[in-house]
This record gives sequence, structure tokens and C-alpha cells, in this order.
Amino acid sequence: MKTKKQILMLLLAMLAAIPTLSAQTKKEKKEQKKEAVRQLIVSENYKIDVNTAMPMRGRNITLSSPYSLEIRNDSVFSYLPYYGRAYSVPYGGGSGLIFNAPLKEYTMDLDKKGNAVIKFSARSPEDFFEFSAKVFSNGTASIDVIMQNRQSISYRGELDTENKK
Repeated sequence: MKTKKQILMLLLAMLAAIPTLSAQTKKEKKEQKKEAVRQLIVSENYKIDVNTAMPMRGRNITLSSPYSLEIRNDSVFSYLPYYGRAYSVPYGGGSGLIFNAPLKEYTMDLDKKGNAVIKFSARSPEDFFEFSAKVFSNGTASIDVIMQNRQSISYRGELDTENKK
């Protein structure tokens, strides 16, 4: 009878210890993700997969196709959809935010919480773009784009930490 009580107490102690062990691993995973995000951003070689477009007017648009904004060395590879009003565009609508161009005035700062604030500009044959992106420590991102010939638009997405180059 005494051994049964001892075994029961041991099992209860083990059950009480399991949540604290998993909490430590969650915290460790969060820290590892934060460090991976920081290293990718600092390397200036990363890709943000976009899943939501937010035009100036109208509702948010959930994107089903794989759209992205990629920074590689000193170039931007933009494959983003555009929804909104255009003031001056080429015949047929042009290519919008689908372009490759060299980066201009690229800056990246880390705030107190470890979030990256990225700003840069780029020029395509159709328009001049000013990008402002914020990549949070958990890997989520927001992108705001201001253009000369179109209304501004914003996007939400996530940093691609799996596809390291």
C-alpha cells in the first residue's frame, strides 16, 4: 500500500513538471525564431511571402497565389499584386508592382523590441516606389508602398525563414 502511494505521488510530481518543461521549450523556440529572423534581415538576403493586400479603398484581399517581396544583395524583386486607383499608367495597365530593380537608399534599423524597420526606394520603367516594411520578431511582416502614379497600398505576410539561400 505504501509503495502505491509513493508511485502515485511520483506520477503526480511528474505531471506537474511537464507543463514547465514545455513552457521552457516554447520560450527557447521563440528566442530561436527571433534570432533567425534578425540574422536573415541583417544579411540583406530575405524574402517576405505576402498573403493579404490592403488597398486604400475597399476591403482587405486575401491572396491565394504566392506573392512575395524579395531583397537580394542590392536588388529588389517585387512580385506583388496591385489593387487601387492608377493616375497614369501605360496602355493595358502595365505591370504594376511586378518588377526587378536596384535598391536605392536602403536603411534597416532594429527597434527596442527587436523588430526590423526597413525603408528603401526603387524605380521601374513605369513608376517610382517607396517601400516601408516592418518585420516583427516572430517573422510576421507588414509592407507599405507609396507610388507616384498609383494610390498607396499595404500588404501583410511572413518572412520566409525556411528557404535560406
